[in-house]
This record gives sequence, structure tokens and C-alpha cells, in this order.
Amino acid sequence: GAVGVIVDKTSFYGESGGQIYDVGTIVSESGATIKVENVQIYGQYVLHLGTVVEGTLKKDDAVKCCVDYVRRAPIASNHTITHVLNHALMHVLVLGGSKDAGTQAVDQKGSLVDETKLRFDFSWGGSLTTDQLAAVERRVSAVINDAIPIDAFVASLEGAKKISSLRAVFGETYPDPVRVVAISPTPVSEMLKTPEDPKWLEYSVEFCGGTHLSNTKEAKAFVLLQEEGIAKGIRRITAITMDDATAAIATGAEFESRVTAAGEMEGAALEDEIKKLSVELNALSISAILKIRIRETLGSYGKKVVAWKKEKAAAKTAEITAQVIAAAEISKNDKVVLRVDVGADNKAAKAIQQAVGKKIKDKAFFLVSADVAADRYIVIAFCHKSLKSIDCKAWAIAATEGTGGKGGGKKDSAQFTISGVSSLESVLEKAKLS
Repeated sequence: GAVGVIVDKTSFYGESGGQIYDVGTIVSESGATIKVENVQIYGQYVLHLGTVVEGTLKKDDAVKCCVDYVRRAPIASNHTITHVLNHALMHVLVLGGSKDAGTQAVDQKGSLVDETKLRFDFSWGGSLTTDQLAAVERRVSAVINDAIPIDAFVASLEGAKKISSLRAVFGETYPDPVRVVAISPTPVSEMLKTPEDPKWLEYSVEFCGGTHLSNTKEAKAFVLLQEEGIAKGIRRITAITMDDATAAIATGAEFESRVTAAGEMEGAALEDEIKKLSVELNALSISAILKIRIRETLGSYGKKVVAWKKEKAAAKTAEITAQVIAAAEISKNDKVVLRVDVGADNKAAKAIQQAVGKKIKDKAFFLVSADVAADRYIVIAFCHKSLKSIDCKAWAIAATEGTGGKGGGKKDSAQFTISGVSSLESVLEKAKLS
């Protein structure tokens, strides 16, 4: 059944400081095995919570603590890189010359570190720009690539507070002595000899009791997944390291190559590819910076599609205008009734009306165009204002009578929209007889 176990000393990490608990097993000399599923700290006690999977555990039994170090490895990586991220944010936003650097500070407001991600909350008055996010991601990645050692050292609280680059959580109470974690080629013991030296500003130094890597290269890679606001003046960054980050980088590169290839497409094919890529992009776990830039690229492709559609529509309008004018030129009547193909596009119909009206001033026109998929069609009746003998509005009303069409107009121009294309042919016949 479920049990809680306290031992005199343990290698298990109890959940604290934003870092998730360890899991593993506790095995007694008598053969009892406890599967440890949670570790919490209560006062001065570390409570191992889990289930007995074999034997019976008794008070004062000698036991062996077996931490799942495979699971802890990415936790340690994410914790170490959280420190690097904190330091990088300070450099990019404050020391890097941000326009808000003089009025704002980057202070830690919370964190969560587990085996899948790191999450870091910090004070800042607005969202980071794409350039700032990119600078943060580059700086963290550079620290990983530089293979910087990590040193943990227990020092007096008073002495440790003097280190120039120390990043402490505002309002937090720290023990004395305190554990100092430095991501630096210079160990903490050496820093303490000249704690106020400004050269330490280049390295991350924090008070921390969590688990860490021994060298930044063990983190392998860093990908900043998201930056968002969670409260007024509080921002949150979510990121990944190790194999998850490596996979995200590969996925991002592959997807970006597809986006680049899409740029060679045109027209409807490009429009379809933009829709497909946009849906996929939303679901991808890749760099937030890369996502922003890909969206910008897709946006530029979208402008190409809009231009193509305008060009296509203009060509279609010109073609239909010529068709209507040709019909008018051979017609012996003062009324021209014609079915055209602009769907139910009122804008295109208006453009045709204007173009035809400039050319033909002695005839009235009754044009019908259907959107079969939407099961509706439009009717436009028009003539030049100088043609006083024909009332286009009355003509349209008479032809569409009984269809339930909606619209209106004036003597020289009227337009109606009618649901149900089944009545279209009868409307055309009525218009020819009117």
C-alpha cells in the first residue's frame, strides 16, 4: 500500500525552489522495496511517498536510496539553464541598452523545473521584441557551447551577498551558511576573495539548493518555446534543453525548408500550402523566434496570393466586360439580357457595370451571375443615366417577382440577391420578355 518514509539521510531531492521532486526506489537490506513516486519537505523532514512493491519495511531498517538519475538528468539540465536564462535576460534587457533599462529591473518572480521543460517568471513591463528574444536564445546557447563548468559552494551569507553578479530572489529568506551555484570558469571560493570584482558580472551566480549539471555542455542545446505575460509587469518564458531542444531545432530547420520551398509556388497552390503550413506551425514545438519569422514569411506569401487574386479578378472582369459589350453591339434591342460568371461577387459585378456603362450608352443591361456552391445568385440591371426610356429598378423587380430576392436601387441601376439557383432561368426569361 501507500507509505511515507523518512530516513536519516537521503539522496532524493524533495520538491522545492521551483524544482520537481525525484523518483526512484528505496531498498532495505531485508529485501523490502519501496517505489518512490513523490518527495516532499515538511519542516526539517524529507518525506518519501510511494508504494511497497515487495517485502516489509520496518523502523530502523538499513536502506539504500536509488534515485532515478536518468529522469533527474534533464531536470538538472533545465535547472542549470534556468540560471543561465536569468543571467541572459539581465544582460539583454538591462545591460544591453534596452530603452526601458533605466526604469526597470529583471527580477525572478517564480520558476518551475521538471524533466520536460523549464519555466521562468520575471519582472518586465512589456513583451520582449523578436530581436530581444533572439539575443536571449543566442546568449544561452553560447554559454552551453562554451562548456562552462558549474561550481556549488557553501559560503557565509554575508560574504556571498557581496559577489557582484549575484542574482537572488527578492523577498526570499536564505540560510546562513548558504549554497552558492556559479556557472563560471572561476570557482566560488576564488570569487569570494574579490567578490566585488566587476568581471564576475559575466557569469551566473545564485543562491540555490537544487540539482545541477557539472558543465553547461551537458545541456546540449536550448530552445526558447514561448514568451508571454501572466500578470501586470510579469513575463514568463518556457524553454527546453538536451535532446528535446536538439529535436526541436531539427524540426524547425526541416519546417523552415518547406516554407522556403513554398515560396516557389504561385496562385491557388501557394494559397493551399500557406493554409496547410499555418495549421502545422501552430502545433509545432520549435523556437518562438523561428515561429515569429516563419509567420512573417507566410504573411509575405499571403500578400502574393492577394495580388494574384486581384490580378485574376481583374482579368476575369475584363473578359466578361468584353463579352457584355460584344453582346450589346450585335443586339438590335435596347435591352441586353445575359448570364455572366462572377459568382455572387457584388464588387466584380459593380466593376463590370461601370466599365460597360462607359462604352455603351444607348442600351440597358440585365446581368445574372450565380454562386452554385452557395445556392444563390445576383441580378444587376443598369443603363447610362442619359437613357431615360428604361427603368432598370422596375425591370429587375418585375423579373425577380416571386423569388424572394432582396435588393433595390434607382432607375438607372438596381441589384438583387436571390437564394435558390433553381429560379435563375425563369428570371432570365422574364427579363427578356419585359
